Amino acid sequence: MSPGNEESEATQLKIKIGIWVAMLVLPMVALADKLNMPIGVTQTSRDIYSLHMLIFWVCVAIGAVVFLAMFYSIVMHRKSRGVTPATFHESTTMEILWTIIPVVILVAMAYPATRVLIDIYDTGGEDMAIEVRAYQWKWQYKYLDDDFNRTFDFFSVMNTPLDQIEGRQEKGDTYMMSVDNPLRIPVNRKVRFLITSDDVIHSWWVPDFGVKRDAVPGILNDVWTIVDEPGVYRGQCTELCGKDHAFMPVVVEVLPEEEYDAWYQERVQMEVKRREALSKTFSPDELFAQGETIYQTFCSSCHQPDGKGLPPAFPGLAGSAVTTGDRDAHVKLVMEGVPGTAMQAFGRQLDAVQIAAVVHYERHAFGNNAGDITQPKDVINLMSGETP
Repeated sequence: MSPGNEESEATQLKIKIGIWVAMLVLPMVALADKLNMPIGVTQTSRDIYSLHMLIFWVCVAIGAVVFLAMFYSIVMHRKSRGVTPATFHESTTMEILWTIIPVVILVAMAYPATRVLIDIYDTGGEDMAIEVRAYQWKWQYKYLDDDFNRTFDFFSVMNTPLDQIEGRQEKGDTYMMSVDNPLRIPVNRKVRFLITSDDVIHSWWVPDFGVKRDAVPGILNDVWTIVDEPGVYRGQCTELCGKDHAFMPVVVEVLPEEEYDAWYQERVQMEVKRREALSKTFSPDELFAQGETIYQTFCSSCHQPDGKGLPPAFPGLAGSAVTTGDRDAHVKLVMEGVPGTAMQAFGRQLDAVQIAAVVHYERHAFGNNAGDITQPKDVINLMSGETP
């Protein structure tokens, strides 16, 4: 084969390789926007995205160089072309190069990665702090004052209808990603989240914030965010935490500052009224109505909405010895739970009014008729060890 023909063949091969690469890469680039991680609405999320793309393109460049060199060598130096293989065993120069070059690349990538990590863990100088406490399977948000004392708190529980989950109803746009009480924070303020758990390991994650932190029992992890744009942002628990792990979404509503301040003051006033209600005497109808709401939120996933339970793990409440027996024992069971079972100690999650209401509901729903009334003062007396 003449030198001219060899050069022509090599040129055609290079053109073909270029076409193959373009055919492979261009569809991937078009698909990347749909499959890629979101850019987000915080500076942290944008920094993480930029770092991700930088490292991605470095890896693409390395892969392209290595594979193009490999394919070129395989094709242009194949045995059928009469190429004689090299006979050297080792090359000190090559070994130095393929050691130094990767080290330089890794050091160059480590600098921007370290800068982003330092920024992520800089939780100081916050404008406000919120404790995020995980339970199976819900979130509790405690808004803290400047001294990290609780001002008010509430639970956030998934409110996707059971009919949608069991396929009896068409699924909505926010299927399994909506809650009854979203976390609310203002725009343009640094919010510090203190994250922990009351039972097993969970993980609080909001992709648009670039925020994810494990919630570990007995340990207080923290993370921060400053959101630039008002809106509703959704995430979920990303740690396998039990049978209802999938039913533990995170919803954060970011409000304009003035709107948030008005909502915050309203919640503070609600907290004042809630504390005043601890000494109030409720009618049976009031207790039943409030108790039904609490039961559906906290109890129905195990004991079922109709109170029939899922024996033997989750006993039924209809006609049970607990709901028709001694009232004080029933109240203590709700407050203290049952160690070694899925029955949680709701005395750490519900106040006296809520416990009184749910106990009254359980004793007068599902065909039960205990014929008694449970008031908040009865729960408070049991909490303090006094005889009602």
